[in-house]
Amino acid sequence: MRLSRFLLNYSSHIEYYSKFQPTSFTLKNLIDFARDGDIKQSYKFLRAELLIRWSHMRKEMNYLPKTLIEMPSFKLTNSLYDQSYSEVLEFKDVEPNLTTLRKFTETLVGIRRRHAEVVPTLAQAYMEFEKTNPNDMIEKNRIQYFYDRFFMNRIGVRTLIYQHTLLFGDEFPQHSQQAGIIDPAVDVAAVVHDAYATAKFLFEQASYPVPGIDLSSHNVQDHSSNRVTMVYIPSHLYHIIFELLKNSLRATVERYGSDAKQYPPVKILIVKGYEDLTIQITDFGGGIPRSKLSQLFHYMYSTAPKPSLDSVQHGKGETCIAGLGYGLPIARLYAKYFQGNLTLSSIENLGTSAYISLKATAENACELLPIFNKSRYSYTTEKGSDWTVQYKN
Repeated sequence: MRLSRFLLNYSSHIEYYSKFQPTSFTLKNLIDFARDGDIKQSYKFLRAELLIRWSHMRKEMNYLPKTLIEMPSFKLTNSLYDQSYSEVLEFKDVEPNLTTLRKFTETLVGIRRRHAEVVPTLAQAYMEFEKTNPNDMIEKNRIQYFYDRFFMNRIGVRTLIYQHTLLFGDEFPQHSQQAGIIDPAVDVAAVVHDAYATAKFLFEQASYPVPGIDLSSHNVQDHSSNRVTMVYIPSHLYHIIFELLKNSLRATVERYGSDAKQYPPVKILIVKGYEDLTIQITDFGGGIPRSKLSQLFHYMYSTAPKPSLDSVQHGKGETCIAGLGYGLPIARLYAKYFQGNLTLSSIENLGTSAYISLKATAENACELLPIFNKSRYSYTTEKGSDWTVQYKN
């Protein structure tokens, strides 16, 4: 009886909060709040906004294939979100005194840590699903649609949580000039070098040779090759660049062989315009046929050998530099999160160019967040909006 009452009450909260649209912030909004906002404002906003964002995803889960929902790894993910939802819900009508504010911040830190491994856990759920439904393309397309939205929702939630805990908790940002999670002057070339250093370390751990990089910058705004900076979240930019560099380096080694005396460098061009900041990463790793290019953004698709389900479950095996098939789809979501994009262009038997396009100004970089829309899971021609801001490629 108690369980039935709990589930009924839980469902009623999801129904209630899913009626509200998530609030999309610009990078400028987040920086302004970091300078002028206070912990009470953040508390009152987040205790509702987190439930709104999670409720939209909860509604969408009802339209996923039942076989996926019943997979052990998906059930585990569900239980994590149930726990986090109930923890935030406890603050619904609680006044923000010092004890409550401290407890809320500690709760957010716990939620962030609890959800740290959600991406590989859902990757495992997909692998479990594929073992029982290897050829059902309709269901796979539905999962692809949901995973894009679920992971974008996760990026947004973690951004808000990090912003709160860095501003009002005991944690400190990576760089002193950061306004919470956001750096008002990210040195893009420095992020590239950091990403390359990590990729180089991974390759060396896997006994892989490491091609070099050739980096150049151009700032259209002052017609110079001075260092390019932007307002952005450094960890997001790092994640995107690292994934692309890793792929380009691996493709180069595989084309020329691990015993080659030298490799052509991966070329990186950073250009800051008036509206966009673009990063071009070009390799000469043999390219990809046009027939396979669109598949690169599908979950579980990879040009590298896939790890076994057992290795994903138990963390077995040697250092893995590729294979799970989540790197590019997640990297593209990070690019799209603030109205940017990630696209690929390839010449078969030559190489591939990746283009990261980001908003050059903080006031134009607005969160792209999923909104539950039942019609998107039906066969009706009237689909309606399913994002907070209509995204244009």
